[in-house]
Amino acid sequence: MIPIAKPTIGPEEKNAVLDVLDSGMIAQGSKTKELEDAFANYIGTEHAIAVTSGTSALHCALLASGIKEGDEVITTPFSFTATANSILYCGAKPVFADIDPETFNIDPLKIEEQITSKTKAVLVVHLFGNPCDMDRIKEVCNKHKLSLIEDACQAHGAKYKGQKVGSIGDCGVFSLYPTKNMTTGEGGMITTNSPEIAKKCRIIRDHGQDGRDNQVLLGYNYRMTDIQAAIGVEQLKKLEGFIEKRINNANMLTEGLKDVKGIITPIIKKDTRHVFNQYTLRVTDEFKMSREELIQKLKDAGIGAFVYYPKPIYRQKYYQDSGYTDNCKNTENITKEVLSIPVHPNVTEDDVRKIIDTITKQAS
Repeated sequence: MIPIAKPTIGPEEKNAVLDVLDSGMIAQGSKTKELEDAFANYIGTEHAIAVTSGTSALHCALLASGIKEGDEVITTPFSFTATANSILYCGAKPVFADIDPETFNIDPLKIEEQITSKTKAVLVVHLFGNPCDMDRIKEVCNKHKLSLIEDACQAHGAKYKGQKVGSIGDCGVFSLYPTKNMTTGEGGMITTNSPEIAKKCRIIRDHGQDGRDNQVLLGYNYRMTDIQAAIGVEQLKKLEGFIEKRINNANMLTEGLKDVKGIITPIIKKDTRHVFNQYTLRVTDEFKMSREELIQKLKDAGIGAFVYYPKPIYRQKYYQDSGYTDNCKNTENITKEVLSIPVHPNVTEDDVRKIIDTITKQAS
């Protein structure tokens, strides 16, 4: 089976973990600080704050940006539910703006349509590793004096006009889950150039303490361990190599599938670097079989295939039960067509050819 995702863990990560275990300092410590410094340097920000997950990073970043009960935060309906859930954790309301059907990312024009007197921030998602249209989004945020938070949980190393995502808005958020472009097992990172946001994030992640036994606000236990950080330090050294393999695999897939009727391959906008956390194509009505039938054919051939995401966030049962009645047309259509196929660094050229041959065979 060619899996849809697979972390790449080598002897360097294993030895680094053993070194931490031997040191006796396994909670948040010097190794976490080393990862934070290296990650900030890689992204190009003054600060990076390590936490327990991408979700806790989102929650922490929103709180540090001043989001509170009664506020509204505009975001995309086409993402994993953690994006919108993190807004709810703050007592705020996620407001959904439709997507650009070509990039799957939030449409800047739709953002402005959703702004009210309660809007305090925009939370964009660089979905599947593809950067959003940050110039236009920043214009909207600056015009309406809104905080801009980047959910870059799938976009480590992605670039917009030469600048890495996570360094463009007021703060960025990354996941370090095993399916991401680099991992610490579980973990997350917040990046920012704001000393105020950075300080508040560090306080929030440590029970709201500003120094030992000095609780200044309601916080959480969102601390990363040095065991996790040790893995992350080694993964970060390899990240550019991982990305290069993902891009090469994606280019091969696009070339091999570009003429298949009913298949739309990922669209990369000018001046962006798509890092392909997922290679997500569209299976349209022109294809000879349904998306679900194609998924079964791929699985029968030993190829992992998965739908990210089968329904808009507002159609999840919890949101429906909470009274959400949104109907974002582009998102509704895209969720019926998207299909992700393997692109990760462990996918070989032979694997790519097998994936292409399997899909093209179904179209003939």
